[in-house]
Amino acid sequence: MLWALGLALTQAFDAAAWQALWADPQTWRAWGMTLWTGLASTALAWITVAHVLASGFIRQQLGRWLSHLPALLATPHAAMAIGLVLWLSPSGWALRLVSPGLTGFDAPPPWFTTQDPWGLGLILALWLKEVPFLLWVAATQMQREDLRRRWQAEYALAQTLGRTPAQAFAQIVWPQLAPRLRWPLLAVLAYGLTVVDMALIIGPATPPTLAVLAWQWLSDADLLTQAQGVAAAGWLTGTVLVVGVVAGRFVGAAPSRRMLEHGKRLKLAGARRLPKAVFVGVWPPNVLWTTILTIYAAVWLALTVGSVSGVWPFPQVWPELWTLGAWQQVASSAHTVWTTLGLGVASASVCLLWSVAWLELAPRRWQQALQPWFLLPLVLPSVLWVVGLYSLALHTRLEGQWLGLSLAHAVMVLPYVLLALVPAYQAVDPRQAALVASLGHGRWVYLWRVKWPLLQRAIASAWAVGFAVSVAQYLPTLYVGAGRFATVTTEAVTLAAGAQRSLMSAYAALQMLLPILAFALAAWLGRPRRFEKIAPMKATP
Repeated sequence: MLWALGLALTQAFDAAAWQALWADPQTWRAWGMTLWTGLASTALAWITVAHVLASGFIRQQLGRWLSHLPALLATPHAAMAIGLVLWLSPSGWALRLVSPGLTGFDAPPPWFTTQDPWGLGLILALWLKEVPFLLWVAATQMQREDLRRRWQAEYALAQTLGRTPAQAFAQIVWPQLAPRLRWPLLAVLAYGLTVVDMALIIGPATPPTLAVLAWQWLSDADLLTQAQGVAAAGWLTGTVLVVGVVAGRFVGAAPSRRMLEHGKRLKLAGARRLPKAVFVGVWPPNVLWTTILTIYAAVWLALTVGSVSGVWPFPQVWPELWTLGAWQQVASSAHTVWTTLGLGVASASVCLLWSVAWLELAPRRWQQALQPWFLLPLVLPSVLWVVGLYSLALHTRLEGQWLGLSLAHAVMVLPYVLLALVPAYQAVDPRQAALVASLGHGRWVYLWRVKWPLLQRAIASAWAVGFAVSVAQYLPTLYVGAGRFATVTTEAVTLAAGAQRSLMSAYAALQMLLPILAFALAAWLGRPRRFEKIAPMKATP
């Protein structure tokens, strides 16, 4: 990570490239669009997550609501953007349902419903994708037994002192939960400011975001233009760091320890940071969560129907011809699917093994000191990482090689696997190891018979998340792979620029299906143990 980052930063300090960047008339407009779409989508996601968590916690339905998260997490960003385009484009399903009866349109109107100059389509897509990620990270914290019991007791105590359920959550639970979501929120913010594949699919186009502009310059054959792209990636990195510091201060303030201990006023530090409208009944109890689930279901339906559609003239609601031709073309490119599977399995497995070894063997102070470095790919632009990883691949002669591409995927996958595993490891009771040792057994017996079986659900989920992240990688595959490796994501994004609706939908559906299968496998592997089938441990003499 540090080698790739160092190579990228050394290339970013080119005076001529920065002069060309400032002189380009697209730069400032693209930068403004980047700030608008990234900040708006992150703010919407943050408020939505706060409301969903408050409603679910107060009504004790959070576990049931979050049971749908694996399917939502398994939907890649590019597939979500393509599904929304199939609904919202001028020839999309939304307008077909009301045409010509309510609109009088017999042909698609020249509207900017996607690729719009205001970036609304990108904001919508980012909001829909980042809410499940933040909820998943919050669930890993709220399902910790120690935190869950303490928060429920403090929440009940606040109500006995006259607080309403919404006030008790806003003043007791949320100020303690929000700082634990700081790194995931920074990851969401960084992704919103630097996303390329979703911006290519759903816009905006005039002007594009700065990340898309940097990607276009990096893809140019002219060396000066490429250097300008590297400078744009550096400027984007500075933007992410400055905005991230401000956002981190917004959510990173922990509640006062003295107030937590004595509870005299129940007005915890940080409770004022979010408006009470987030928590009180501005909306019906679960209308936001129901809306998100409905939109996801609509996206899945659009991808499924689009993948088997043939002739489909406007404004007919359903295709005139149903065909499996797109899926036959996908089947004829089986090497693309196998490349995607191989990269996902390899990178997720390597990162899982490394993370488990790190959490088991490294001292706790090392883990706390180095964790920010391992999470760097979450908060730095992917275009910057691409520059560094590509340069590193050239130095090590791994450019265009499967090993180099799998290592590039692993760099992007590792932070997500760590985020999934760290809360589960922190929730393990250290007294269990002492108990096993008192029975005369060593560390390996404790790990194989007690600790890892208890963590099998978290370990399986972390692997599935890593696999899903690998499947969704676009820029590393494009650059480090040097165009020699095609995955379902690169094919879906490329086809989104054309007019092949059925083939584009088939690849997007496959891009979604592969992570869903990984999460299903993780759910099967992480199912509860049957303790009666495990022979009891015997104390040695």
